[in-house]
Amino acid sequence: MTERVQEMEPQTFVETALKLGGKSEEEARKTGSIDRADDQVEALFDKKYQTAQSPVHRAVWDRELPVDLFRPLAVDVPADCARTMEESLAVVRRHKTGKTLLDARGKITDQVLGELAQTGYWGLLVDPQYGGKGIPFSAFAPFLTRMATIDPTVAGLASVHGCIGAVDPLRTFGDAEQKQHYLPRLASGEKLSAFALTEPGAGSDLTALRTRAELDGDSYVVNGEKLFITNAVPGRTVGLVCLIDGKPAVLIADLPDHEDEHFQIVSYGLYALKHSNNNGLRFKDFRVPRGNLLRPTRGDGLTVAYHGLNLGRVALCATAAGTMRVMLANMLPWAHFRRTYGASIDTRELVRRRIGRLAGLIAGCDALVAWCSGLLDQGYRGEMECIIAKIFGSEAQKEAAVELFMKTHGGRAFLHGHLFGDNIHEFLAPCIYEGEGEMLGMAFFKSLIKEHGKTYFEPVGKALQAAGIRRPNMLNPAHAWALRKALVPYASWWVGERLGGWQRPHFDPGMPERLKAHAEYAAGALQANRLEVSDVMSKHQLKLADRQCRMAELSQRIQDLVVMLTTSAWAAKQSSEVVHSAADILCQDLQRKLTGKRPTDAYFRAVSKLGQTIAEGGYEAIAGVQPEAILMPYENEPVGSTR
Repeated sequence: MTERVQEMEPQTFVETALKLGGKSEEEARKTGSIDRADDQVEALFDKKYQTAQSPVHRAVWDRELPVDLFRPLAVDVPADCARTMEESLAVVRRHKTGKTLLDARGKITDQVLGELAQTGYWGLLVDPQYGGKGIPFSAFAPFLTRMATIDPTVAGLASVHGCIGAVDPLRTFGDAEQKQHYLPRLASGEKLSAFALTEPGAGSDLTALRTRAELDGDSYVVNGEKLFITNAVPGRTVGLVCLIDGKPAVLIADLPDHEDEHFQIVSYGLYALKHSNNNGLRFKDFRVPRGNLLRPTRGDGLTVAYHGLNLGRVALCATAAGTMRVMLANMLPWAHFRRTYGASIDTRELVRRRIGRLAGLIAGCDALVAWCSGLLDQGYRGEMECIIAKIFGSEAQKEAAVELFMKTHGGRAFLHGHLFGDNIHEFLAPCIYEGEGEMLGMAFFKSLIKEHGKTYFEPVGKALQAAGIRRPNMLNPAHAWALRKALVPYASWWVGERLGGWQRPHFDPGMPERLKAHAEYAAGALQANRLEVSDVMSKHQLKLADRQCRMAELSQRIQDLVVMLTTSAWAAKQSSEVVHSAADILCQDLQRKLTGKRPTDAYFRAVSKLGQTIAEGGYEAIAGVQPEAILMPYENEPVGSTR
C-alpha cells in the first residue's frame, strides 16, 4: 500500500484523477503535463499572489469576501509615457483620415509601423534600461481601447508584440545577455515580434506539438511547421515553441529577411485579421543559435507560453471595448437618420434598448480591463480574472456586432464598405483568440477547484488507489473502512460550511444604492457557490473531467457574478451618471440571466431612458470617435436630414 501511494506522489492532482477515472495512460500523461506547466507558472509568483490567493478564488472559498481586491486602483501614467501614447494615436489618426493606413494588399503599411516606432509605441512595455517606456499595464491596457477606436489592428499588433510576442518572454525568462541583445531592438521597433506556438495539429492541445529542435554544435536545428501566427513575415523576431529532447522549449529566433530552403512562409486565405500578416511558418533544418534558448528557473516552454497569455487576454478585452465604442458611434447617426412611419428609429424603444445594452457591455469591458490590469501590476498571476476578461470581452463584442449593430442597420449592414459587412470576421474571431471561450471556461473551473481538490479529494483518491478500489461504494463496509481517515477532513469542512455561513461584505458607504445592491447580490451568490461547486465535485468524483457541460455551465455562472461585482465596484468610482446607468443595466441583465426572471417594466423604462440619453449625445465614452458616412442615403435627401 505504501509503495503505491509513493508512486502516485509525483503525479499531478489532475493526472491522478484521470487515471483513477479510467482514462488512458496517454491522456492522463498529456493532461498531467499541462497541469504541471500550470504549477510551474504558479511557482513564478509569490505565494500571496498565486491563484489560491486571487480575488475570484477567495470570493468563492473564503468565509469573508475580499472587497478591497475588487476595487479598481488609481493609475499613474508617467509624462513621457502619456506623450508617447498621444503621439501614437495622432500617427494612426492622421493615416486613417488620409487613407494611407493600409497598403495595396490591405495591410498596415511599413511606413505606419515605422512612424509608430519613432513615437516609442513598440517599446511601451519594455523596461527603460533597454530603451523602452516601462509603462504600467494598467495604463497600457486602456490605451489599447483608445487606439482600437481608431484602428483595432494597430491596437492588436501592440498586444502581439508586447504581450504574447517576444517581449514578455524575454522580459520574464531571458538572461542578461538575451535581454541586452534583443530588448533594445524590440523597444525601438527595429524588430517587431510574434509568438509561434500553434501548429496544424496543436491548438488547444499543446501536448501535440511536433516541431522539434536538435542541438548540433552551437545551434539548434529546427524542423516543423507553425500555423496562424500573427505578425509572421520575414525579418521578424519570434518566440518559437518546439520540442527539445522531447520537452517543450522556447527559442528566440530571428526570421531571415527572405525565404530560403530552410525557411518558408505558408500563405493561406484568412477572413479575420485581414489587415495584419497572419501566416504559417515552415522550417527545414533551420538553425537558431544555442544561446537563444530561454531557460526558465522553473518549468519549460509551456511555462513561457502560458505566462504571456494573461496579458493578451486583458488586451483583447480592452480592444473589444474600443471596437464596441466604434459600433455605438456608428449606430447613433444611422438611428437618427433612418425613419419609419414618420419618426427616426432612435425614438423607438427597441432601438433605445439596443443602445443602452451596448453601453452596458462597454462598461463591463472597461471595468474588467481596469481591474485585471491593476491586479497584474500588483503582482497577481491573475489567471482566473484574465480568463473572465477574455471571455466576456469577446462574447460582448460578438453580441454587439450581431444582435445590436447589425440588426439596427438592417440590410445596409451587408453592403460593401459597411463597418459590419467588412469586419464581421474581425468581430467574431476574438471568441477563438487566446483560447476558445468554453474551453477557457473549463480551465477557469479547473483553477477554481484545484486547491479544494488537492486538500480534500486527493487524499480520497490516494486511499482508493492504495486499496485498489476503482469504483467506490460507501455502502460497502470494506470501502467505507478504507476511506475512513481520508474522508474526515472533507466531512468536517462540509459540516462547518452548512453551520458557519459567511460574513456579509462591507462596501463603500457612498456607493450608489443600485450599484451597491448588485455588488451585494453578486458577493452573496459567489459565497454560496462554494457548496454547489464542492457538491458537483463530490457527485461526479473521478468522472468530473467528462462532465464538460456541467463544468462550463457552472463556470459561466461564477464568471457572470464576478462581472457583476467588478462592474458595480468600478462604476461606483466613475463620476458619470450615464456610466452608472450603463453598469446598472448590465448587472440587471446578468442577474436575470442567473435567476431566470423576466424583465420588468421598470427595467424597460431604465434601459430606454439610457438609450435616449446616449442618442441625444450624453455619453462621453464615445466622444471623438468619428462615425463613417451613411451608405446609400435616400435619393435627393441630404444625410442627417430629419425632414
